[in-house]
Amino acid sequence: MAKLSIRLTDKMKQFVDDQTQGGQFANEEAYIQDLISQDQERQREVARIQAIVDEGIASGECDESMQDILRSLKHRRGRTA
Repeated sequence: MAKLSIRLTDKMKQFVDDQTQGGQFANEEAYIQDLISQDQERQREVARIQAIVDEGIASGECDESMQDILRSLKHRRGRTA
């Protein structure tokens, strides 16, 4: 495993200490690893949502009104319920 050394402000260090002393994390390393894991997951989710948006944009314009689309969705839900 690689080792990383970082500098924190006193307030940030105190915040990290508070997180580990609260018992949720065994130590500072576990807390930082959890933060990185959460950020990686957030970035994956942003990429997933961006892909959906890109797909929607690439699909072009729709001839149906929003009211027609919602009506169609309600109808489909009624059939699968």
